[in-house]
Amino acid sequence: MQKQNAAPAEITKDSSFPQELRARAGFYQLLAGAFVEEPGRDYLAALRVPEALASLAELGLQFDADFTDVPLSELQDALACEYATLFTCPGGCPPMESTRLAGRFQQESYHEVKAIYRCAGFELQQGRFAVFEDQLGIELSFVAVLLERWAMMLESGDMAAAGKLEKEIKRFWVLHLGRWVRGYATLLARAAEHSFYREIARLLQSFAEEEMALLGVRVDDVDGGREKVPKSEVSVLFNPDESVCDGCERGKEPNRSFA
Repeated sequence: MQKQNAAPAEITKDSSFPQELRARAGFYQLLAGAFVEEPGRDYLAALRVPEALASLAELGLQFDADFTDVPLSELQDALACEYATLFTCPGGCPPMESTRLAGRFQQESYHEVKAIYRCAGFELQQGRFAVFEDQLGIELSFVAVLLERWAMMLESGDMAAAGKLEKEIKRFWVLHLGRWVRGYATLLARAAEHSFYREIARLLQSFAEEEMALLGVRVDDVDGGREKVPKSEVSVLFNPDESVCDGCERGKEPNRSFA
């Protein structure tokens, strides 16, 4: 069960607020970059400049020498292996809402976020590897886009549209991110061997707590950091984006699961 605070978030919306929104969007994108795919060379190089490391240290991140003191090419290879071990290999912990809450891929949350993206005009751009819409990096990137739009609406003076976007962001946290990212972050921090993912997990957890407080929402941590997620009953028997008719095999098999 999840619930939203009745009281609005205490956000000071002065002339600097659009810049604050863009700064928050930047944090979403920083976190997303660690999950959407294997961290690229440019992403890692940007994180290792002294100014970035100092800023992250102020947030409490303490990277070990395995991140700060090795050649960039060696770091990229090490994190590619860690990424595969954590997120794609059997026995890992895939960063997908469906797997964290239902124990299966492409369940109800997957189809829900696809519908939300479609309504918002958010189109998933596939990178080197195909990812599902309820993957952590994609969900974080989506909120970053909404924050950028919110800032633009405020700057243009469209208060009605800005208010609507604020509600959409809160709703997405209540129905999706808030239900699983905090628990998942605690699991990832325990499972990670490389200090990069350990510290990114710690940042994800603290950032989620701060964002929810700032937005004024409270959501139960359904994930709970479980190492094993029991497989729930299949709740999605067909792809709601796919037409069902007598002319196709799937339409003739109403009990077929696409999980």
